This record gives sequence, structure tokens and C-alpha cells, in this order.
Amino acid sequence: MMQDENRQTLRDELEALRNDGARRQDLSLHACKRLFFDFGIRPSMAAVRDLTQTGSASDIPKDIELFWQRIRTASRVRVGTGSIPPALEERAGELLGALFQEAQTLAREALESERADIESGKNQAEQAVQNAEARRAAVDEMLQRSEARTEAAWAKIRELENQIAASSAHGAVHHDSLQGAIRRLEAENDILTKRLEAEQATNAGLRDRIDALHEDLRTSTEHYAQQIKDALAEAERRVKPMLVELDSLRTMSSTWQAAQREAGKKEFDFIQQLATAKARSDRLDALLRERSDEVDALTRKITTLRGQQGVDASVAQVLCTLAESGRLSDEELTRLGTEVDGYVSLPVRCPKCQEGEPELSEVDDHYELSCPECEHTSGLGGSRLEAFSRFMSGKPASGAA
Repeated sequence: MMQDENRQTLRDELEALRNDGARRQDLSLHACKRLFFDFGIRPSMAAVRDLTQTGSASDIPKDIELFWQRIRTASRVRVGTGSIPPALEERAGELLGALFQEAQTLAREALESERADIESGKNQAEQAVQNAEARRAAVDEMLQRSEARTEAAWAKIRELENQIAASSAHGAVHHDSLQGAIRRLEAENDILTKRLEAEQATNAGLRDRIDALHEDLRTSTEHYAQQIKDALAEAERRVKPMLVELDSLRTMSSTWQAAQREAGKKEFDFIQQLATAKARSDRLDALLRERSDEVDALTRKITTLRGQQGVDASVAQVLCTLAESGRLSDEELTRLGTEVDGYVSLPVRCPKCQEGEPELSEVDDHYELSCPECEHTSGLGGSRLEAFSRFMSGKPASGAA
């Protein structure tokens, strides 16, 4: 094996020859000489190509073959020119021929081995190239994705920068508005503080007023209890023990704080009982009014029945019909008097405006039927029948009436 420093020295020599204008063949022959004679290495295409860094796969084997041809030619010349006996020269020629054949065989074997190595290296190189292409494609794809992500990132960065700029501007405006709001809130806080102080002062006055009202309430409660006692006999029987107890509780000044809640409860019960009594009284009043209305209705009915005594109902109906149509004269109405008043039914609607409800009034034994809406009136008449006739017929009242 050639040492690294020897290989570098040989490369320097070949580089110097190349700078002097040596051709590819001269460089290959020089490399073969140095390898074979100086380092004892059989020249091969790979070794020569590694040293010269020039030549193709077909040119370098030709240069190596030329080197061996020159070696063989030089060997034959030296053998042929020496003072060797013919028999020895023949045997030397045979030996050289055998050596040459053996050298050719070895060279072919080395050439085949080198070719196999070259093919293997070529296959490995092609596989490496394919792997490199695949890696390059993957790298290109990754590079494209990376560029796309970079572009997206730059776009996002630009968008974020715009947002930051907008946020900064908005933040400045918001800061100004916030400062204004803070000042406004501080002013409102001062106003509310003053208002709170005023409200507290007002509340203090109201508390005093409430205490005074409570005192008035306690004083008024006893007064109202006495009035209710006088007004309701049944309530007096139930309230009297409670008033006595309430008076005794008011006299106990030492235990007033503890007994106040109990007094309030009893007072509440007392008010509830008063409300119950009041409700019962209201019910009795309503019942009394209802009974009074029934008595009034019965009284009016009795009065009507009494007025209808002595007059035939059919005759009274005919007279009412004639009076309604205005066919009875004033003298006839005067002669009839109040005999038919029990059968007279007041009209539901005023015949003049058709809206008002006529009202009957009695003044000094005279009757008057009038409309509160249009002020249409019958004038004073000696009987209900006369007032009814004048109201329905629209005749004016006579001077006698």
C-alpha cells in the first residue's frame, strides 16, 4: 500500500508535469513507472486515474497497455544485444515468453478484477446517485415546504406587525378614553361621596323621625285601642286583658328591651283581632244594608199595591196607554188624580234624546219627571200619571201645576 505522503508527492509531480504541458498519456505513463518501479505496485486503472485525475475508462487501460508494451520491448532489446550463448539465449527467450504469457494472464485477471471492481463501484455509484437523487428530491420537497412555511410565517409576521401597529394606535386612543373615563369617574365619585354624606345626614334625621313616629305610634296605639273598645263591645271583651297586659309591660322599664318583641307580637295579634272584628262589622253592615234595601223594596211594593187598590188593572193599563200617547186632557188627568199612580211604569229612556234615564222626583205632593242628559222635564204635576203623560207627550206644564 502507498503511504499518504508518497501519494501526495506523486500527485505533486504529475501536477508539475501538467503545468509544463504534458499530455494525458505522458501523465499516465509517468504514474505507471513510479508505481511499478519505485513502489512495487502493479499499475491499475483506478490507481492511475486517482493520481492523474484525468482520462476516461477506455483511455487509461490503453496507456497502461502501452506501458507494458514498452517494458516488453525494452526487455527483448537487452536480451538480444548481450553476449549470451545461443542455447541460453533461446532458453532465456522461452523464459521471457513464459513470463510474458504469465504477465498477460495476471494482467487479464487483474483487468477482470479491476473491471469487476469498476462495475461494482459503478453500481454503487449509480445507487448512491439514485439515493442522492431521492434525497435531493426529498430535500427539494422539504425545501419547498419550508419555503411555503417561511412565506406563510412572513405573511403572519406582517399581519401581526399590522395588528400590533393597529393595536398600538387603538391602545393609545383607548388609553386617552380610559384617562377621560377615570377623570369622569373620579368626579362622579366625589359627587356621589357628597351625596352619600347628604343621604347619611338625611338618614340620621329620618331615624330620629322614625323614632319619634314609633313613640307616636305607641302613644296612638293606646288611644286607638280605647276608641275601638268604645266602638266594638265584642272586641272590648277580647282586647281588655291584652291592654291590661300591655299597660303592665309598659310599666316594666327594667325589662323593656327583652319584652319589646313579645309586646310587638301581642300587638300584632291584637291588630289581627281588630281586623277580624272590623271585617265582621263590615259584613254585618253589608248585611244590614242588604236587609234595608229589601225593606225599602217591600215598602215600595206595599205602597204600589196600596195605590192599586180599588182600580181594575185593565182599566189602569188603558189609562196609562192613553196618557203616554197624550190623549188625556189636563181636566181628565186632574179628575183621575193619583188613583192610577200605582200602575204607572217610568220610561227607561228619554223620548227626546233617547240616551238619558228619566228620574222621578216628588215635591209637596207634586211629581216631576226629568231627563238628566237633555234636561227635558214634565213640570210639576198633581200625580205620577200626569207627570208621565206630559213627559212622554212633550206637553208643557199648565199654570195650575
